[in-house]
Amino acid sequence: MNDRKRAVQARVHGRVQGVGYRMWARGEAAGLGLVGWVRNERDGSVTAWLVGADAAVSSMIERLRQGPAGASVTRVDVEEIETWTAPGDFRIVA
Repeated sequence: MNDRKRAVQARVHGRVQGVGYRMWARGEAAGLGLVGWVRNERDGSVTAWLVGADAAVSSMIERLRQGPAGASVTRVDVEEIETWTAPGDFRIVA
């Protein structure tokens, strides 16, 4: 079993604000056992900081590409993070 930890920053583009994207992402990430945060950006995108088991992070990235009903994701840019600190849960930040 691969329990390797992974941390990424994902920037989600498209119609992702005003559609409940952050609340949806928090629920999905918590269900996968991830910690980190999600926030709206001034340019209309959403950024998520994901930390957890490699497979769970990969699964969350795929879910971010779909988004909740009402969202229209055009692109997800993913950056691997070498060192990180994350909260003990998954939260929405301002």
